[in-house]
Amino acid sequence: MVANSTIIPAFLVGWIQIVVPGDCFDEFFVKFNFLHVPCLKITISKCLGFAIILGSSIVKLPQVIKIFKAKSGQGISLVSVTFELMAISASWAYGAGNNFPFSSYGEAIFLAIQTGSIAFMILFFSGKHMHAVAYMSIFVGSMAFLLSPAAPKELLATLQAGNLFMVVASKMLQAVANVRNGGTGQLSFVTFLLLSLGAVARVFTSIQETGDSMVVASYVLASVMNGLILGQILYYWNVPPPVVVEAKKVK
Repeated sequence: MVANSTIIPAFLVGWIQIVVPGDCFDEFFVKFNFLHVPCLKITISKCLGFAIILGSSIVKLPQVIKIFKAKSGQGISLVSVTFELMAISASWAYGAGNNFPFSSYGEAIFLAIQTGSIAFMILFFSGKHMHAVAYMSIFVGSMAFLLSPAAPKELLATLQAGNLFMVVASKMLQAVANVRNGGTGQLSFVTFLLLSLGAVARVFTSIQETGDSMVVASYVLASVMNGLILGQILYYWNVPPPVVVEAKKVK
């Protein structure tokens, strides 16, 4: 309960408590103890969490736009994207199923939508229109189940534990594809830079808000693996895409 001596107008109290919850509101705005370390950690974590969620709503748009403009997903591994989508979806379902604060997992919702769109375009622009529709149908149906009360907590925990494998597998598959292709194709530098920064920030917020070792470990690995792909994009920066030479038709 907020004391009456707070300097904050009543209409703003509810909004501020989203990032400065409970007793920390009193520490800051009633007792004016702005150096209260535990509350500083909570507030920084909340602010970072919501900033990550806000950023996640657009983080993959550069990648989406790049594929859409090129009408091609050349150089992007569909298997890698699928593993990434599975990892993101598992984090979303696990966070929601365990009633974690929205600020600790909310970005997974936006990342799943954008990653699913990338997978859809990879298939669609390769001429596999029905495959693209089937892919998205399976994804939507799976998430509808995982987010429902019918999904067992044990299943959600198993999927989250599998995140460690899926995070590494998704990025290693893409890294190997980049080496084989001698370039990074339609991968977006901006997207992977933002993903790397977001994953690093998520390590701190996950420790602070969930204390779940599986969640923390998955973000540590995501930081490392996103950094690997980012390094490849920089390494292959000036490498032109491979030229496909069509064979001459024999008359």
